Amino acid sequence: MLATQDVYPSSTAHLTNDERRQRLREKAYVIDLQVLSFAKEAAEFAATDAWEEDGSTSPIDWLRFNCHLTSTVAADRIAVGEAMNQLSASVEATMRGEIGFAHLKDMARTAGAVGSKFDETKLLEKARENSPGKFHYICHHYRHAADRKRFEAEQAELMEIRKLTISKCEDGVVLVNGILDPVGGAALITAIVPLAQKSGAYDDRTLEQRQADALVELASGGGSQAQIQVTSSIETLLGLAGAAAAEMEFTLPVSSTTIERLACDSSIARILLNSESTVIDVGRSKRVVSEPMRRALAVRDGNCRWPGCERPASWSAAHHVVHWIDGGTTDLDNLILLCHRHHRMVHEGSWQIVLGDDGRMLTIPPTVTFGPPARGPD
Repeated sequence: MLATQDVYPSSTAHLTNDERRQRLREKAYVIDLQVLSFAKEAAEFAATDAWEEDGSTSPIDWLRFNCHLTSTVAADRIAVGEAMNQLSASVEATMRGEIGFAHLKDMARTAGAVGSKFDETKLLEKARENSPGKFHYICHHYRHAADRKRFEAEQAELMEIRKLTISKCEDGVVLVNGILDPVGGAALITAIVPLAQKSGAYDDRTLEQRQADALVELASGGGSQAQIQVTSSIETLLGLAGAAAAEMEFTLPVSSTTIERLACDSSIARILLNSESTVIDVGRSKRVVSEPMRRALAVRDGNCRWPGCERPASWSAAHHVVHWIDGGTTDLDNLILLCHRHHRMVHEGSWQIVLGDDGRMLTIPPTVTFGPPARGPD
């Protein structure tokens, strides 16, 4: 065990500002080295049955209780330790103080996500140039470029854990608790932030109170339409292989398929980049489908056009049967109303829609890919 005097917090009142800055850098470096060593031992510990002997359900569970870590931190330590052989150059960079353990954690998670497509050299260069927070975003773009299908599948999984519980107490107070997927969360934050600003010098409400009032205002119809800013490359919009993800305010990067859905009939402000990340177009925040056409569409369809769905037009979006990215036109013959759930099924869920000459709609489920047939006896 370390002697208490070696780690006990000491005063820096006698130090100059330069000495304070240097001392913090040195301590952060030492901490990273210790965490790196801990990660290696944690991975080796996870490979034994030592945690089972104590009755823990997993190595992460044992670390959480015995090392005072959260489940996420414990999992990250094990993940880094397990990936050290694959991340030898990054481990060396950490030991030289060129990057931090926070960078290494995202490297390990990215390596695990993309498998054989992982290129340590490219990401290590980015890690050296960027803060851990910025590097976290860069890793999401890298994962989208390396394996868009898996990236989209992970985002679809996040959609599945969404939930909202609303319950009433005896005194009439309403309790609200929930989880939103990244896109849904970004839409909510975008709508609430402007309404939750302080309104004058005598506004003594806390931030939590202002956000609660903003949510009630939205529910009462007093808020303006949320306008989401999207930054994307042409390659991302076209869904080309190797393209980075798109950027949205208030959330992590999202897939090109999600942006395609939002572009159907959402209020978005677009910033379009070329392959050199130079801005080549800034679009106004507006509906792709005009309001007069939206009203005509609501009269024609009446509700969501998905067979068996009766969600009203006010809860539905205008969907391009042939998307405008693919040359589809924005006219009534190429538009149908789809509720939020069915609109997402078409874009992120890979369902297909076919319109007959008589206007009837046929829905086709995603193609199911089966493995090779079982081999018979020799």
